[in-house]
Amino acid sequence: MTTGVAIARGALILMRMVVFGLTLGITLISFQAYRKRPSERLQYAFVGFAFISMGVAISSVITQLSAGETGAIVRVFFQMSETIPFIIGFAMLYVSLYR
Repeated sequence: MTTGVAIARGALILMRMVVFGLTLGITLISFQAYRKRPSERLQYAFVGFAFISMGVAISSVITQLSAGETGAIVRVFFQMSETIPFIIGFAMLYVSLYR
């Protein structure tokens, strides 16, 4: 049973690294597009993708930190702090699409 859990955790870590790599790739592509043709829309898109990448990274770190024995209020605080970059990121993408 312990071996199965270790394999599952390893797979989860690998999947999270893939997601983080993909978000960094999208952030890099949006930055290059902004540098090639500077516009307010592309700037907001770049910032949005940057915050989403930050949210993915924070989410992975917080999951590892809160895996141990923590109180309920600490877990809620961790979850709130990992949600804030996603809110900002998606708000920036929204602005870039509808401005």
